[in-house]
Amino acid sequence: MKIFNNIFLGKKILIYGLGKSGISSYRFLKKKCDVYLFDDNHKINLKINQKIIRLNQIQKINFDRIIISPGIDITNCKLSKFLNKNLQKIYTDLDVLFSFYDNESVTITGTNGKSTTAQILHDALIDQKKDSRLIGNIGNPVLSERNVTKKTIFVIEASSYQLDYSKIFRSKYAIILNINSDHIERHKSLKNYIDAKFKLLKSQTKGSFAYVKKDDELITKKLKKGKYKAKIYKVQTLNLNKKLSKVTNKYFFSDGNKENLSFILKISSKLKINNKKLIKTINKFKGLDYRQQIVFDKKNLTIINDSKSTSFASSENVLQNLNDVYWILGGIPKKGDKFKLSKIKSKNFKAFIFGAYRNQFFRILKNKLKAKRFKNLKETLKAIFLEIKSQKFKKNIIFFSPAGASFDSFKNFEDRGNFFNQLIKKHINAKR
Repeated sequence: MKIFNNIFLGKKILIYGLGKSGISSYRFLKKKCDVYLFDDNHKINLKINQKIIRLNQIQKINFDRIIISPGIDITNCKLSKFLNKNLQKIYTDLDVLFSFYDNESVTITGTNGKSTTAQILHDALIDQKKDSRLIGNIGNPVLSERNVTKKTIFVIEASSYQLDYSKIFRSKYAIILNINSDHIERHKSLKNYIDAKFKLLKSQTKGSFAYVKKDDELITKKLKKGKYKAKIYKVQTLNLNKKLSKVTNKYFFSDGNKENLSFILKISSKLKINNKKLIKTINKFKGLDYRQQIVFDKKNLTIINDSKSTSFASSENVLQNLNDVYWILGGIPKKGDKFKLSKIKSKNFKAFIFGAYRNQFFRILKNKLKAKRFKNLKETLKAIFLEIKSQKFKKNIIFFSPAGASFDSFKNFEDRGNFFNQLIKKHINAKR
């Protein structure tokens, strides 16, 4: 653990946002610093209530550091004015991690595929008997790990929000899987979103390594405009058939998951991962919940739950490799998001759009493919199962890939994915 020149140790700190990352930051720092807590929800019920301060108290305290949860938008929150006056004091739990530990880390970002790539890499390191810790945006708070040693390797999934707020964090190994237009409502422009992702590379020092997608237009343009100290590898994500010849796991038949795998294969030698053991890890990988998760696969029907999809790009990666697909989408569309598959490629599927924003999705898709609209997910599935009953394709696929945020009707994508699975169970059981 690093102590020398630690910028948090003994300081007066405000932790803003008491979700998973905020609470873990408090528990990590409470004996090391003078910590105060604030959350926009003043009714939040926690055992640490004595440390929660009110809005009118914050102005009276001169904080040295402000640690902000990634989910908070500093332009639209209760502390907006205060935060904008104290921008130089804002840090993240990633900064705290870096200030206390000098361990090797692999940090993965990108628009799509972060969680899957991080999970497989973590599994591979564990299978090699390495002390790997999977943390970050995947759901494990950055500061939640215990018994960290010098041999511990951090595998970090980092969102654009986390990177945007971070000031001192850096990683020896950095991966940018891909960049598509996303989170524009938060970052205000595509440029700002790309800049947030590239902070990961910009912060690296000599002796570091960066891996980026070779044929990504936005990444290529950004690389040309800047100078970076790390050695940069441009990862070829196309024509990987020879390298993937020993991969039998059908989870990796989609272009998106092949892309994820290409980065793992590229970085594996640098991390001294045995290739034979890596292939074993890949072939036994069952996928993550609600991320292209196969929830039913029998006879003439396969059902895939991809509730994690919140943009067209994430759905397109899978759709272009499937035939006879009933594509279910809905939720809150991303600002500026575009559907890029051609009419010819879209002939293999029909769109079934549900929810309050169904008309908005319909306007985007109507000239590319056949699309129907429904009030909710229940009605959508009812219509699909009736159609499947009347049609006799060799193999039908129901692909739940919403291409929109979940907050119109659900707490998060997990809540949405679980709801879909429950509905599927009812339909499957009713058919028997």
